[in-house]
Order: sequence, then C-alpha cells, then structure tokens
Amino acid sequence: MISQHRPTIRRTDSSDPDFRELVALLDAELAERDGDEHPFYAQFNKIDLIRHAVVATVDGEAVGCGAYKPYEGDIVEIKRMFVRPRGRGKGIAVAVLDELERWAREEGYSSAVLETGFKQPEAIRLYEKSGYVRIPNYGQYAGVANSLCMRKDL
Repeated sequence: MISQHRPTIRRTDSSDPDFRELVALLDAELAERDGDEHPFYAQFNKIDLIRHAVVATVDGEAVGCGAYKPYEGDIVEIKRMFVRPRGRGKGIAVAVLDELERWAREEGYSSAVLETGFKQPEAIRLYEKSGYVRIPNYGQYAGVANSLCMRKDL
C-alpha cells in the first residue's frame, strides 16, 4: 500500500535504475494492453539517451516516472509515463507530468505533444484534465487507429 504522502520528484535521465525498472513494468503492461500492436509501438519507446526523465518516490519507493524528448523546434514529446498500479489515483502521475512540463519550460520549450492509446483510458483522462487537447496524429502515429495524439501549450 502506497501512503498518501506527496511524492518526491527527482530529475534524472534514462540511466537511472529506478526509471529503468519502472519503464520495464510499463512495457509489460503495454504489451498486455496492446497485444499484437505492441511491437509497432515498442520501436518508438526506446529509452537510451533520454536526458530528461523524472522518478516519483513515496516513502523511499519509486512509484512513478515520465520523460520528455525534444520533438521539433520548441516542442517536446512526453514519453514513458507510468505509475505502479497500487499508486494510481493518488496524484502521482499529475506530479510527474507537472514536473516534466516545468522542466521543459525552464529549457525554453513552449509546448508538448504526446501519443497515448485508446486502450489507456485513464491516461487520456489524465492528459485531458491536465489541459492537453486532441490533435491529428503526428509522425509515425499518422493513420494508426489505436493512437490518440495530444498537445498542450506550456
């Protein structure tokens, strides 16, 4: 059981062992949700060389993560958002997303894009509540029926 304490958010990069462990859990969950479509998505979710990652801890346990990568011009792409199942519904994902957006603004970025899937309704709700709006699918997600792309001005 994860306590109700506010998470501590740590800025890091993709070499962080806690980040890598959480991403492995994310990939396992997505493989189950996405089924036969998982290999398509997995090719775009490599975590080597991510310089902007955050890990949320509660009572010393790594419970959530997220990252961003430069996308195009002054736009970042939010990637690898995950919260352990027992930590969901406690504001951890909001805290992770808020920190990623704050960091991106500090680095001079003006907006963020992201891709999620229709099979992740809780992620869609999080992003909508956080001010993201649906946009046409971009880049490699154009024409992909299960993909939902979103954008937010930072």
